[in-house]
Amino acid sequence: MPESSMRVMLQYEPMAYEAPPELSSYRVTLFFGPESVEKEDGVQACIFNVKKRSWKAGVQVSVEIGSEQLASLRHTVRLADRLAEILMVLSPDERAAYQARAEDLFVQSVTWCKLDLGLRAGLTQENQRISAVDFVSELDRSVVARMEYVIAYIVTELDVVPDHPSPSSH
Repeated sequence: MPESSMRVMLQYEPMAYEAPPELSSYRVTLFFGPESVEKEDGVQACIFNVKKRSWKAGVQVSVEIGSEQLASLRHTVRLADRLAEILMVLSPDERAAYQARAEDLFVQSVTWCKLDLGLRAGLTQENQRISAVDFVSELDRSVVARMEYVIAYIVTELDVVPDHPSPSSH
């Protein structure tokens, strides 16, 4: 397998284990985010570059999520408890910086789950936006089903290895 193909698979692999085969035809990378959405109080967005194999060029997709849904999902996945357990391997003065970064990574992982819902629904080859009001209940179900992915994404990006696996990963 050529190195570039392997790199593409690795970029998308965390999502692929639960993604249907048609999603493997997309190459997705996080462009930037999360950032607050202008003129939308309590809404954050991450921008992803999406390229389908059959397209000549990729597109940018802004994936938005409301703060109320994020708070609910944060509670549902027990993010604070799980992070506290994972970050125990760090010194107390390092934890605050890691926790702040983990919040951004949580938003990224949740918007990535939402983007997958958009990819399943079909994407046209144009820059677009998935609004905070799109896929709300579907995203709630998806994040619950992919809870371990969400935590694994955060831990991997923080480059922190917990001393022991989380009780919910058994």
